[in-house]
Amino acid sequence: MADLMKADELKTRLKKIPEWELEKKHIERTFEFDDFADAIDFVNAVAEVAEEEEHHPDIDIRYNKVRLVLSTHSKGGLTELDFGLAERIDTLAE
Repeated sequence: MADLMKADELKTRLKKIPEWELEKKHIERTFEFDDFADAIDFVNAVAEVAEEEEHHPDIDIRYNKVRLVLSTHSKGGLTELDFGLAERIDTLAE
């Protein structure tokens, strides 16, 4: 299992995913789409990637907006798993 990241590691990794925001023990990003159907298509694509990674985000859907929150719950904070998944999710939104 991945180890919790230190503050300097977090700063370095955040530079690679600039649209994600660092909160206390998680990173989050809100994606906006044209409509509900596009938002759901995106969530389904995220679900496939999350299953492949065996690491799952918290997902909040509000019509055409999808908020994703990443944290390694078993470690109580952020690990490399979260940043790897964030990078993969970003490619889905391009």
